[in-house]
Amino acid sequence: MVLNQLQSWRDEYPSLGYVAPFVTVLLLLALPKPQALIYWEWPIQVVVVALVCFLTWPKDVTLGPKFWLLSLLIGAATFILWIGPEVINPNYRHGILFSNSLVGHVGSSLREEALKSNSVLFWRTVRASTVVPVAEELFWRAWLMRWLIRTDFRTVALGTYAPAAFWITALMFGAEHGPYWDVGLLTGALWNFWMMRSKSVADCILVHAVTNLLMSLYVIRYGQWQYWQ
Repeated sequence: MVLNQLQSWRDEYPSLGYVAPFVTVLLLLALPKPQALIYWEWPIQVVVVALVCFLTWPKDVTLGPKFWLLSLLIGAATFILWIGPEVINPNYRHGILFSNSLVGHVGSSLREEALKSNSVLFWRTVRASTVVPVAEELFWRAWLMRWLIRTDFRTVALGTYAPAAFWITALMFGAEHGPYWDVGLLTGALWNFWMMRSKSVADCILVHAVTNLLMSLYVIRYGQWQYWQ
């Protein structure tokens, strides 16, 4: 009964499968974080977002990368792009452009006690490298880039280029990353371009997953918690 209803909603609202996982991620981040859930927040997020993805998955999206090696390399290059400015200049992000009331301030959202928990660090990494790439790529490059071209987005092929759609998506993706808006914008443009070339949601998900996994390992290994906003 429930699955039949979901199928009906997917047919009636084709955007559902592309938007629902991303909205779920945002809602879970916005919810208050009780102290009692400090060690359960991240596994709960993984399970809930994964369940939403499973129940609303778009019928026309497959999970087999076509260019896995290039996707791995682009993911690694994006990781270098993100950490590069602060490796070169540790004070780079302390300037007014990256620390103000509009874009926010650099710093981790994790509580001090959470940073000492191997369980929290593990599940935060799992979340960043699995459900987040899926939810974000479905929304940004599989849906928004097409929807901005034509609201009946299913008539627009994946990776179709239109200047306004390309740059609006890149700008919004950059804005999502607050004080890291500059590398967020460059990343959005790079990944939009990769969608244009690969025509593959799965390849964009792989790129995103590699970047987030490398970033998580870097954050944990060197204590660079500011990257976990």
